[in-house]
Amino acid sequence: MDKNKKRGLLNGLTHYGDPDFAAYLRRSFARSMGYSEEMLNRPIVGITWTASGFNNCHRGVPQLVEAAKRGVLAAGALPLEFPVTSLGEVFLNPTSLLYRNLMAMDVEEMVRAQPMDSVLLVGGCDKTLPALVMGGISAGKPAVVLATGPMSTGRYHGERLGACTDCRRFWAQYRAGGLDDKQIREIEGNLATTQGTCAVMGTASTMAILCEALGLMLPGGAAVPAVHADRLRQAEASGLRAAQLAMDEKGGDLTFDKIIDAKVAENALRVLLAISGSTNAVVHLASIFGRLGLTLDMDLLNHLSEETPVLVDLKPTGAHYMEDLHAAGGAPAVLRALKHQLHLDVMTVTGKTLGELLDESDPWVDPRVVRPPEDPISPQGGLVALSGSLAPKGAILKRAAATPELFEREGRAVVFSSLEDLSARIDDPDLDVTPDDFLVLQNAGPLASGMPEAGYLPIPAKLARAGVKDMVRISDARMSGTAFGTIVLHVSPEAALGSPLGLVRNGDRIRLSVKERRLDLLVEEAELAERRAAFTPPPGVGAERGWRRLWRDHVLQAEDGVDLDLLRGA
Repeated sequence: MDKNKKRGLLNGLTHYGDPDFAAYLRRSFARSMGYSEEMLNRPIVGITWTASGFNNCHRGVPQLVEAAKRGVLAAGALPLEFPVTSLGEVFLNPTSLLYRNLMAMDVEEMVRAQPMDSVLLVGGCDKTLPALVMGGISAGKPAVVLATGPMSTGRYHGERLGACTDCRRFWAQYRAGGLDDKQIREIEGNLATTQGTCAVMGTASTMAILCEALGLMLPGGAAVPAVHADRLRQAEASGLRAAQLAMDEKGGDLTFDKIIDAKVAENALRVLLAISGSTNAVVHLASIFGRLGLTLDMDLLNHLSEETPVLVDLKPTGAHYMEDLHAAGGAPAVLRALKHQLHLDVMTVTGKTLGELLDESDPWVDPRVVRPPEDPISPQGGLVALSGSLAPKGAILKRAAATPELFEREGRAVVFSSLEDLSARIDDPDLDVTPDDFLVLQNAGPLASGMPEAGYLPIPAKLARAGVKDMVRISDARMSGTAFGTIVLHVSPEAALGSPLGLVRNGDRIRLSVKERRLDLLVEEAELAERRAAFTPPPGVGAERGWRRLWRDHVLQAEDGVDLDLLRGA
């Protein structure tokens, strides 16, 4: 860190043409908020305020901020919270991913523009943690991540429930006629009963664990339940550490852009595979790596997947919930189980290496929740990358949540040209579909619709009523990390670009081979050339002005994390 750089309130003065006047004016306005001169002379820790009436996951943010302030003050710095975009997953139309990059820009610019010496990045909901990390990387100031934590489970007729894997399971039963309206309403009121993020290994939980694996969070911070007292203690400790970074001359050596390198990136991929994490994490990690000029190598992902066992027994692929993972030892238990496969010399925001942190951690673990490597849930990782003539730039399958009997299969395409087409026809009793067909959704990618979590195509009602629980589904969309099924996602290039996915027609034959890591469209090239010549792109998410126009002009495809090209590193 530059020893001549201004700290605290005098950091980054507003331009008035007179620096002394700018300092005088800033002090004057700061004192109007009731701060003493002693407080205003301290280094400043910014704290992101991500609470919103439209964000159930962040209901506990005010308490976390207050606890974090205690830590900041105890260390001798001044805590100042500031608002940034709040992304409530289920409250955003058409999809929260459309606004992740907007939040990342908001975080980056506010951290850079305001006089803070470090920042505590508080958030939890699915796209929030990636946006905070992306913005933190690009802002280049010392930072610590504090997750809001997962919600606790509810109950229904003696059964333990957690959003949102159980919500999907019950909704499938309701669609198949197994539950009536009264029952589904009662279940609805018991799925999400506390503050916090989804209780299973969905995207929010996955990204919290990956933030810990990346070294951006204090040890043990990923899995603590939102309503647990340990969550407030984690907030206080995180505020304390953020303040130490603000006050330390070497704090600038621990910025996110200096912590995350190729070895750290590989560690994160291994952890993702071992926890059988959300497919969304592939998109988010690609965007995080892209901010640093790194890439998420799909061949490396497949290589690591072959030698990295699934160790964490959580829904949707297992039996337990995030509160159980916390009680079982949390993310440190997972990292210790993978210790022989991780790069241990990488640095973390604590100022210690990953290896040092693991040596200091409590060695106890509950093997029912975090299995030992010699007794894994699966000897292979939860995710695989596919390529082939239908996915020239890749696709993702969560094999741990899929049906192995469908892994080597050729089927007939039943095509839905849009989300609206899917909604209109999926339950049509006259739909020409069999359990052996492949459901194909087009125009659900970044440009066409913001890449919503629509990849979890519902089983057609007439098949669901007949007892069909899974079939191959293919799209350029994403799916929730809480979902399950043999679902091929993130097909790239997306259909809206006139890619092979956009040229698929009803009745075409498609071959899926998980063993060969391939997804192929079995149509002659001459026929595809005719279709390509007649292709007309869809209208897209609406790009007349503002943010959506910026999205349209600069958004990248899935393999590059759906970030904006102008935000990526060299």
